[in-house]
Amino acid sequence: MSATWDEPGWERLAAGVGRCRLPGWDCTAGLVLGEGAALMVDAGSGLGEGARLRAGAQRLAGHRVTHLALTHPHFDHVFGAAAFAGARVYGAVGTDALFAAGGHGREALRADAVAKGLDARRAEEAADALVRVAHEVSGEWTLDLGGGRQVLLANVGPGHTGHDLAVLVPGEVEVVFCGDLVEESGEPQAGPDAVPSRWPAALDRLLELGGADALYVPGHGAVVDAGFVRAQRDALAARFGVSR
Repeated sequence: MSATWDEPGWERLAAGVGRCRLPGWDCTAGLVLGEGAALMVDAGSGLGEGARLRAGAQRLAGHRVTHLALTHPHFDHVFGAAAFAGARVYGAVGTDALFAAGGHGREALRADAVAKGLDARRAEEAADALVRVAHEVSGEWTLDLGGGRQVLLANVGPGHTGHDLAVLVPGEVEVVFCGDLVEESGEPQAGPDAVPSRWPAALDRLLELGGADALYVPGHGAVVDAGFVRAQRDALAARFGVSR
């Protein structure tokens, strides 16, 4: 589970846990190392970016990425998923239906990617290659990555989308990958698939999972603490008129 984290673009967060802050949309991808297993958290915004993430992660792990968790179904977090061939793919319940071939979900992702500046050809290729989410999480799911490393996948949404998955990595320093339920580099974005009335409750759940001393990894931006998450929760409640 050890890694030096000297791979360009990667940052160590805790023992066997790191992240890569990607250019362009400033998305975060996470990596959790086990004994002979490795979990990637999110996959980047396209097939090329996914391939670069996979290569860097495999150099850090010393073997292939075996598991992939998708925090929510937005193009900048999932369009690289097909680069992780052979990985077990996890997402919140309902994600697989959005990715189904011929469905409206793929077209919506493609259109959103193009609208936000992704090359149209690359967006179409990534949408066509979207992988099935074979392992859908309705409540909580514990992954055993070996070597004493267990990771909790928790369906904490809806909030930012209808299908929000958080990843809790226990340890001396607990790390919570939040997806876009938390954003640091800008105001949280509420698109047409957001469920604003439930978003504050999703952040309450994140805080319950991680506790006061955890590191919280936003979908975009710098790593934050529980106080930041709590303040963002209160700001979202005020913004959307949600009472406690």
